[in-house]
Amino acid sequence: MKLRYLLSCAMYFLMTTLALAQSALVSDPVVRQSGLSSNTAYSSYRLGAGDVVNIRVFGEEDLSKEKIRLTDAGTVPYPVLGELRVLGMTVGDLERLITDGLKGRYLVNPRVSVQIDEYRPFYVNGMVEKPGGYPYQPGLTVRKAASVAGGFKERASSSKMYVIREGDPSHRPVKVDLNTEIGPGDILTIEESFF
Repeated sequence: MKLRYLLSCAMYFLMTTLALAQSALVSDPVVRQSGLSSNTAYSSYRLGAGDVVNIRVFGEEDLSKEKIRLTDAGTVPYPVLGELRVLGMTVGDLERLITDGLKGRYLVNPRVSVQIDEYRPFYVNGMVEKPGGYPYQPGLTVRKAASVAGGFKERASSSKMYVIREGDPSHRPVKVDLNTEIGPGDILTIEESFF
């Protein structure tokens, strides 16, 4: 009996502390100015075909799904909500979509977390040691992409580097330099230098 009372007091204390911490965080001017709710910062990364995501609904194992790969149409199958079109959404957008879909009809206050398990690949061609497709990494530049592909070959040009952007319908190569950002699905070509 005494143990039960102590446990209930501890739970009350913990819940009160968490509620106060959350209200302090939301009232923080930095959090308010950035538009963040609670303590979650959302990435600007846009989901696309080939990305693999993990979806967790806290306390609901049946609604939590691991390693769901987006189809070529940019959709993911999800229990009770069906096929969700998520192409171009951010992780935060997908969390809100699932939360709104579950709220009311299925759960009172769903807490949804989405994480990217595997990014879709980018591609490197030409004068690198190991041309091919590699999983995208946030903050990727031409220099880093070449390193991931084994580094530049001896005859690689430092001025003839081109990228075809994933979303460009014309598939037109654009000249880039070593510090140009590379996105998921981009195709980077390093040409040979002729002395």
